[in-house]
Amino acid sequence: MQRRSFVQGAAAAAVLGVPHLSGLAQQAVTLKFHTFMAPMSNVWLTMHKPWMDKVEKDSGGRIKFEGYPAMQLGGTPVQLYDQARDGVVDIVWTLPGTTAGRFPRVEAFELPFMMNSAEATSKALWEYFQTQCPDEFKETQVLALHVHGPGVIHTASKAVKALGDLRGLKLRGPTRQVTKLLGSVGAIPVGMPLPQIPDALSKGTIDGCVIPWEVVPSVKVHELTKFHGEFAASGPALYTTSFVMAMNKARYDGLAPDLKKVIDANSGLATSAWLGKTQQGNDPIGRKSASERGNAIHTFTEAETQDFIKRSAAIDDEWVADMDKRGFKGAQLLSSAKALIAKHRS
Repeated sequence: MQRRSFVQGAAAAAVLGVPHLSGLAQQAVTLKFHTFMAPMSNVWLTMHKPWMDKVEKDSGGRIKFEGYPAMQLGGTPVQLYDQARDGVVDIVWTLPGTTAGRFPRVEAFELPFMMNSAEATSKALWEYFQTQCPDEFKETQVLALHVHGPGVIHTASKAVKALGDLRGLKLRGPTRQVTKLLGSVGAIPVGMPLPQIPDALSKGTIDGCVIPWEVVPSVKVHELTKFHGEFAASGPALYTTSFVMAMNKARYDGLAPDLKKVIDANSGLATSAWLGKTQQGNDPIGRKSASERGNAIHTFTEAETQDFIKRSAAIDDEWVADMDKRGFKGAQLLSSAKALIAKHRS
């Protein structure tokens, strides 16, 4: 009798579309997405939200998101990766470089004058991760790796038109390799997360910062600085920063197979490339915010650029030596990163 009732109930549920028994297969999941980016930032509005929207659509609404920008779930930007690892949240977007030296092999992409196309370099970074350091983020399920557009120098009270103008300026840098770069060219490097920049500039704790154009409006750098130094688009950028979008492993493994496929289809090389391309695509918006205020924008000449390249060249050697000490083949990693960037640019 019980068996007959079960079968009849199943048949009725199928006919009526009632999720009484089919609920296990059709059950929706809600994922918490956490990041430090502001809710009105280009990254949140044009990268994170569209990605979540696409996953929701591709899953037929069975994957839903709760999005939390600006560290709304608590903690600091430095703790984001561990929040995903530990299951405090489901997915994070953060800088591996906020935890200095913890993810050393992806730092190859943050060395001086490596790139100028975020799309190509993001493809290269994903392939590098797959082939050279697949265990770099072994504690999480990596969904995407990408970089931002060319880094730019922004200063409050002194124009930087040549290498010597940096001497003694306290400049914020985002990661270990970028702060080393700033020190190598004569600045006093100050490491700090992005959200701290406005307060530090307002109080004079720093004289300036290096960030890409696209993020300038979200941290009011166009209002808090007057001078900007950029490198020609035809040449290599001063630096870039690597980002990771990572998911809690147990949460990923616990998804229904078809929902895993949705996540997988919105991960990897193509998603990494899209994130990089979109982020750099917002650079003109940030640049316009500075130019419309009448701020001075200097584009370094070829000769000035070469001065920067020569002065910072030792950073590569130091990184290779550091990798060797850690038991990695530093020269091989660096040559692989450069070759992959060249491959995807072509």
